[in-house]
Amino acid sequence: MYIKRAIENTIKELGKSFPCIVIYGARQVGKSTTVDYIFGDKYKKVTLDDIEDRTLAESNPKLFLETYGFPLIIDEIQKVPTLLDEIKKIIDEQRLKWLKNNSKRELMYVLTGSNKFELQQGISDSLAGRCGIIEMSSFTQVEKDKIKSNPFNPDLQNLLNLEKNTKSKYKTLREVFENVFMGGMPDVCTKVSEREAYFKAYVNTYIEKDVKKLIAASSEMQFRNFLSILALRTASELHYDEIATNVGIDVRTCQKWISILETSGIIYLLHPYMANKSNRIIKSPKLYFLDTGLCNFLCKWPNAEMLENCAMNGAFFETYVVSEIIKNMYSFNKDPKSYLFYYRDKDQKEIDLLYVDQANIYPIEIKKGIMPNKPTKNFNVLKKYGLNIKPGLVINNCEKIRPINEAAYYYPVYLLGA
Repeated sequence: MYIKRAIENTIKELGKSFPCIVIYGARQVGKSTTVDYIFGDKYKKVTLDDIEDRTLAESNPKLFLETYGFPLIIDEIQKVPTLLDEIKKIIDEQRLKWLKNNSKRELMYVLTGSNKFELQQGISDSLAGRCGIIEMSSFTQVEKDKIKSNPFNPDLQNLLNLEKNTKSKYKTLREVFENVFMGGMPDVCTKVSEREAYFKAYVNTYIEKDVKKLIAASSEMQFRNFLSILALRTASELHYDEIATNVGIDVRTCQKWISILETSGIIYLLHPYMANKSNRIIKSPKLYFLDTGLCNFLCKWPNAEMLENCAMNGAFFETYVVSEIIKNMYSFNKDPKSYLFYYRDKDQKEIDLLYVDQANIYPIEIKKGIMPNKPTKNFNVLKKYGLNIKPGLVINNCEKIRPINEAAYYYPVYLLGA
């Protein structure tokens, strides 16, 4: 069963501007399925998982591309990055033909890949200016609920308008944690795979196909332990030395492994908001898993009820909210690193999330409880930046948007992305 993705329109629109599209994303988040749904009836498709096609692409990339022609979907393009140089030549030749004939451009290639490490340099060197790049993630909550997605924007009037027209239904805290426990992986959400078996196989496949070539063979068990230790620190500041000590590796190796996880779409690093006017900001990023189902599996919580009542419930709720916002931004081709930050200074004043849009700054607190104690107490520390501080949000499990004070409004978690 195909579930409509919010990113479909983004892919189609980008296809009007570039002769090539590259879609990144963690393994099994639905890249190939979505591309096939959009283009499958008009485009030929080849996957480089196929050993015969991969062998031809490696030995004779020109013949490979001549054999399949275009428009063409190439899945797992990172397996043969040398194809990118040949794709560049074909695109440049076709551009000249379009120019001479005054013809309309068309989308020639759709490339998907799950390993940015192996692709980033090739894309930069060969396809710069010739391709649109999209990041794709697992399902958001509104996609799972089969509701139309809208771009997240914390402007109050925008949120009130969306609330008025939404078809999203209120979820109890237990239902929210069922969502957190399940995560957004398509095979789990559509019940194609049993959850526990799926994530066990997912971790094994990820390590076998994406990680083994980047780490020493003797480090595989340490890397598995590293994954679990990181999962227990989701929604926390990232301290490389502390994690390295716990895993039994040096700090440089820890930094490399973190980079592998971030580049492959498993985790996201949320950076602190920095400005020249202040040198009292703690500079460590905060770490979040992008799929709460995978994070929960690594933490070994057996069901949603125990997750809701465990000591980490606040961290998982925060991870859920932040990952939903990030995934929403990916769906609408917005770079979260240009908008999303957190704040914490050496006086321990902290704000969970800042949404910065040009000269405007929106403080956001994330609270599992419905009536948190003084949730906006630190919003005033932002005045020193000289930006326009907009009414902020306290995202929790309330039923509707309502004011707390002049500085902020309660915002229901079930409305995220709706």
